[in-house]
Amino acid sequence: MAMEALGAPPIIVLVRPQLGENIGKAARAMLNFGLTELRLVEPRDGWPNPSAGPAASGADIVLEGAKVFASTAEAVADCAHVYATTVRKRGVTKPVVGPEEAGRAIAEAQGRSAILFGPERSGLETEDVALARAILTVPINPQFASLNLAQAVILVAYGWSRTQHLAVPTTEELLPPAPQEELEGMIAHLERLLEPRGYFAPESRAASTRRTLRTMLTKPAWNHLEVRTMRGVLSALEREPRD
Repeated sequence: MAMEALGAPPIIVLVRPQLGENIGKAARAMLNFGLTELRLVEPRDGWPNPSAGPAASGADIVLEGAKVFASTAEAVADCAHVYATTVRKRGVTKPVVGPEEAGRAIAEAQGRSAILFGPERSGLETEDVALARAILTVPINPQFASLNLAQAVILVAYGWSRTQHLAVPTTEELLPPAPQEELEGMIAHLERLLEPRGYFAPESRAASTRRTLRTMLTKPAWNHLEVRTMRGVLSALEREPRD
C-alpha cells in the first residue's frame, strides 16, 4: 500500500460510543474544522443510527463515510500515529501533548494519524490507551474535568485546524465607504431641513454648531447604502404628513 502524503488529516475514532446523537454532534464538530474520516468501534446502539443524522446538522459526508470496527486495534491498524484522549492517568506511561502540539505533529507526520475518543460515561479503557503512541489532553479545571464527546472532538479538531490556515468566516460582506460627494449631499440635505426650524440660531454660534454636526456625521464610515437610507429618512421628514 502506498505511503500516505505528508500531513494527512487525522482519523477520528469513537470507541464504544453510546448515543447516536453524540456521534452526530461529533461529526458536526469534525466537519467544522475540515475533518471527514470517522471510525466507530462497537457503537452501543449499532450503526447506522437514526439519531445521528439530525444531530449532525448537515455533516452527512462524515456520517455516510463512517466505518465500523469490532475492536480499537482493528480501527487503527493502518495508522502510524495514534493519540488517546484522556484526562485521567491510566497506569500507562506515555508522552502527553495538547491539541495544538498534536495538530502540528500530525501535520508534519508521514503516514496516517488517528485520535481515539472513549465512551461518554467512562472514557477510554487502559487497553485502548495502550495502543496509543501519546496521550492527548487539554488544560481543564481539575475540579470539573467533564467534557461531552462533541466538546472533546471540537477541541482536538480545532488544534488540527490551526495548522491548516482555514479561512475565518465573516458575518457579513462589508460595503466600501461612500464617496465624499455623497456624504456632503447628506449633510447639506440635513442642514437644509434644520435651517428653517432655527436649529442653527443664534447666528453667532451657527458655524460652531455646523462643525459639530459635521463631525458627528463624518465619524462613522458611512457606506453608499447607509447614506442612501439616511437621505430617504430626510426626504420622508421633508414631505408633508399624510392625512
